Amino acid sequence: MPPVSSCDCPHLDCVGEITKEELIQKSHGQCQDCKVGGPNLWACLENGCPYVGCGESHADHSTVHSQDTRHNLTVNLTTLRVWCYACGKEVFLERKLGPHSPHSNSKPLPLPQNVGLTGLKNIGNTCYMNAALQALSNCPPLTQFFVECGGLVRTDKKPALCKSYQKLVSDLWHKNRPSYVVPTNLFQGIKAINPMFRGYAQQDSQEFLRCLMDQLHEELKEQLPEPCDQSHSITMDDSPEEDNHNDTNEAEMLIPEQDEIQANREWQKEKNMINDLTGVDIDKDVDTTTETTPIISSQGAIKVQGRASDIQMPNTTRPQSPVPMEGHIPKMSSSPPKAASGWPSLNPAHKKVTTFSPPKNKRQKKYRSIISDVFDGTIVSSVQCLTCDRVSVTLENFQDISLPIPGKEDLAKLHSSTHQTSLVKAGSCGEAYAPQGWIAFVMEYIKSWFWGPVVTLQDCLAAFFARDELKGDNMYSCEKCKKLRNGVKFCKMQSLPEILCIHLKRFRHELMFSTKISTHVSFPLEGLDLQPFLAKDSSAQTTSYDLLSVICHHGTASNGHYIAYCRNDVNNLWYEFDDQSVTEVSEACVQNAEAYVLFYKKSNEDAVKERRRVSGLFNMMEPSLLQFYVSRQWLNKFKTFAEPGTISNDDFLCLHGGVPPNKATFIDDLVVMLPQNVWDHLYSRYGGGPAVNHLYVCHTCQTEIEKLEKRRKQELDMFVRLNKAFQEEESPVVIYCISMQWFREWEGFVKGKDNDPPGPIDNSKITVNKNGHLTLKQGADSGQISEETWNFLHSIYGGGPLLTVRPNISHQEVESSQSEEKIEVETRSV
Repeated sequence: MPPVSSCDCPHLDCVGEITKEELIQKSHGQCQDCKVGGPNLWACLENGCPYVGCGESHADHSTVHSQDTRHNLTVNLTTLRVWCYACGKEVFLERKLGPHSPHSNSKPLPLPQNVGLTGLKNIGNTCYMNAALQALSNCPPLTQFFVECGGLVRTDKKPALCKSYQKLVSDLWHKNRPSYVVPTNLFQGIKAINPMFRGYAQQDSQEFLRCLMDQLHEELKEQLPEPCDQSHSITMDDSPEEDNHNDTNEAEMLIPEQDEIQANREWQKEKNMINDLTGVDIDKDVDTTTETTPIISSQGAIKVQGRASDIQMPNTTRPQSPVPMEGHIPKMSSSPPKAASGWPSLNPAHKKVTTFSPPKNKRQKKYRSIISDVFDGTIVSSVQCLTCDRVSVTLENFQDISLPIPGKEDLAKLHSSTHQTSLVKAGSCGEAYAPQGWIAFVMEYIKSWFWGPVVTLQDCLAAFFARDELKGDNMYSCEKCKKLRNGVKFCKMQSLPEILCIHLKRFRHELMFSTKISTHVSFPLEGLDLQPFLAKDSSAQTTSYDLLSVICHHGTASNGHYIAYCRNDVNNLWYEFDDQSVTEVSEACVQNAEAYVLFYKKSNEDAVKERRRVSGLFNMMEPSLLQFYVSRQWLNKFKTFAEPGTISNDDFLCLHGGVPPNKATFIDDLVVMLPQNVWDHLYSRYGGGPAVNHLYVCHTCQTEIEKLEKRRKQELDMFVRLNKAFQEEESPVVIYCISMQWFREWEGFVKGKDNDPPGPIDNSKITVNKNGHLTLKQGADSGQISEETWNFLHSIYGGGPLLTVRPNISHQEVESSQSEEKIEVETRSV
């Protein structure tokens, strides 16, 4: 909700003179009725009234005071926000502190001239969007990508939200910053994607974040390069036996396609992970599964997101650095360098020009984007059947975690010694409370009876990762028992994201109404440790996180206002972003905030030292005999990530080591040139690569592109000719049926919308088995083609099963054939 300007509230004349120091002093007091302490006490602003009362999280005596005395204005002593009971709205005062006392030496401090301190105009109940955008823009890894790697922000997908976001970030962080920015273009793009955000109703800030980040990923995602494997090169004479993975089970998806020894090593690692989680002998009966891309939903449940899994296999080879040469001028030639001992040799499969016959089974594509690089983590969860002891394990990707806020009984259970012991034995989150003794627990429990539950962010994490008993209406469907059984679910973090987004579940939505949990959750500004929630076989090195920004919601479930507190990366000071207003605040003010969404970043002093070391190498100005090219995206990771990972130049190189023809025109946006001493240091520290000191357009890729275009044209021309003849045939003897789902994939390929040809023809979804004979399923999504067209497509793609309809033979068959007229409509446009 937008704040009301001072001229909109007729009750401001009743406000007495008050200073920030007086409000801070009152914040250390108690409710004058129930004696409860802060945070979130409210002080009456009526002239001469000293009343201080509690808010909604307790007995709400501040509201009672207003109703009894008709004192309309009150200020939150934690956030310094002003509320008018008579108007039912928030009131925007001068820096929300009221006029300053003429006897006070306190003066409003001017904002320093640092970038990133620009407000966002509220354009109609858009505080939820403004708070989310400010919190997201103060995440350095993401913001620096849009600022430093602007040339990589390319998309042909509507509404090109990444372009709008890039422009917004550029305006917010420009040196000559305006006082505020109007985010109209981005808001229009969001409304075009999701109708929920149309109109001027208040929306949920976390849902807006999810929608924005999903769309940015979709527009910026790039396909990950497939492993260099000669057995998967696409040739005309491939035999069917070369690719027989049609029935690959889910467990195999966790194992890289390597030799049997490596597979056994991976399986042993999998068994160790399950043993760590459950304490059950894995050799008894274990089922490991993976899902496409499950995401932790805003309700705390697991849901599958419709994008491919963003898991990048590590590069296991390290090419040798080339022998230095003198006087390299950065430019791109049209030919590759000749093979030399200093350059890694190309795979023989890449030296030959491959033809584009389709693979027998279409591989699942894997993608990555700056969003997945920054926010993606992995949770490994296991479910144990308490009847047969069978354990199933699932790897689940997440970009945010929705944490419950435990109540008194939940806290008592989490802190109890018995529960801690069971959790530690079960491999869950008991380690989070292992250092805490009985004395500290009893003291906190006694305090909770007087001042309400003392909930920490660690409590919320512990509640999320605690073992979950599956019983009653939530029983586990055991695949071995083939029945609903009682079970136990455990989960841990397998990989940690660079930035951890935590959503506190403050809102409960029932059929007729919604409620809000106003319990104060304390959270650390530095040193959030995720080690207790990490799987024992996790390769994560950095487990400590520091707070970047926090989105806060003030008010009720039906009427409230969003703001954001963000730590400026330039001066490390905290600021409150309240629509157009930007105000410096203390750390105490941030910690007393009613957090809703928190952004934490990995903290690694070694990464900071490494950046200083590389900066020193740059400043040495040492004469370099050779210049090396490195990915601009990876260099941005090095500058902003705690763990940048191995050097990856795959975003500007093809599998053959050259520049893909479609990227040659903007290669300068993709690479940065480094002197030899800097490259040698980075390469020895991080590995990866490959080393590149010569850019050339890949002739192999160019040839493949030309052959692909030729193939597309040949297939399209032949189909049009055959289908035209079929349409002119008055009474065909036999009509062949084809799945429209497969046909659309083929159509997308020949029209150039998809670079990969479709897999084999799959008619399984349009057939039904009747008395041992395959017939066309009633109402199936199928089309009709001639025998010649079927033979033509089948000769290229294979597949089946063969399904024909003979007109005038059977009344039922005639009805089925007459209902399938879509192929003519679909293909005439071709």
